[in-house]
Amino acid sequence: GGSVFSLWTCGVPFPGSISRVLYTFAVALQVVHPKTDEQRCRLQEACKDILLFKNLDQEQLSQVLDAMFERKVKPQEHVIDQGDDGDNFYVIERGLYDIVVAKDNQSRCVGRYDNHGSFGELALMYNTPRAATIVATTEGALWGLDRVTFRRIILKNNAKKRKTYELFIESVPLLKSLEASERMKIVDVIGEKVYQDGERIISQGDKADCFYIVESGEVKILIKSKTMTSKEANQEVEIARCHRGQYFGELALVTNKPRAASAYAVGEVKCLVMDVQAFERLLGPCMDIMKRNITHYEEQLVAMFGSSMDLLDPGN
Repeated sequence: GGSVFSLWTCGVPFPGSISRVLYTFAVALQVVHPKTDEQRCRLQEACKDILLFKNLDQEQLSQVLDAMFERKVKPQEHVIDQGDDGDNFYVIERGLYDIVVAKDNQSRCVGRYDNHGSFGELALMYNTPRAATIVATTEGALWGLDRVTFRRIILKNNAKKRKTYELFIESVPLLKSLEASERMKIVDVIGEKVYQDGERIISQGDKADCFYIVESGEVKILIKSKTMTSKEANQEVEIARCHRGQYFGELALVTNKPRAASAYAVGEVKCLVMDVQAFERLLGPCMDIMKRNITHYEEQLVAMFGSSMDLLDPGN
């Protein structure tokens, strides 16, 4: 992890002549796993929503897809084991996978991947042992990316991303309680999404998979309340607006319930997006703040509708 090449792949600047040599070396190291057209289509579909890939340019993404390899798994197969060195990053094409953490000689399942998502990036990013064991509970298929390619492309791209988002992330009130190193880990796993005026960002009743921070623009939060009269029941009522530095989408992730409201873009909106696994892994220190906000939401709904049932039993 401490070699000149490793430092360069992480974005550490070197004089031009050395950088050119390192670039030539990197090109020579490019890994390519040939794929059929059918495999390529399946791979592109599996990777289309992977946040770590969102900020790659077309050439970088093509190199990543070229380097990825297919891995079929069987029920009860361990894909990675807690404590091992990181070798590959994985994108899920299909299958169910339990996230198992051992602590004080006891193992417990702390989450599950359900036919989509990715895992294994933290050990590769920070040169740390695997933080959890991932066990396939059904037959499944994964796409793997080797450590060298991951660090050469993803980490180098993340160095640029850190410069872009570092100041903004530091200004987000929710994240003030985090250490600087913890905030940088958030930068490493976020992606950016752009929404046009009126576009729906999340839908009431849907399963929650992401957490959002408004980077620019305005987002309105609307709810169809079960406590309204039947005539009004299909009407969405605006309950809040979110601006730069504010967040939304956390409620369903904290309560493990469906989305309690919908969110729409007002004008063009840019959001930083974090998937549910990264949210649970990195925003633990902020959870008390978010839980306190639930009380505020309940009071707001009682004031508007006379009941907070929509939080207790969310849905369409």
